[in-house]
Amino acid sequence: MSATKLILAGAAALGLAACGDTLGEQALGGAAVGAGAAAITGGSLGKGAAIGAGANVLACQTNVVKCS
Repeated sequence: MSATKLILAGAAALGLAACGDTLGEQALGGAAVGAGAAAITGGSLGKGAAIGAGANVLACQTNVVKCS
């Protein structure tokens, strides 16, 4: 998968942030979105999940997205 597709998958994960109550829930939600984006773009599910998890945790922990 190209770097551009990886960046787009990460951006998609941020845009669809799925904040949970715990760090683990945030990571799982992001991983699901990242893997989904990778599946749609034909990328690696593992890489998409890892990027999505990291992006979602970062977004939730830094309040880039409003989590309620």
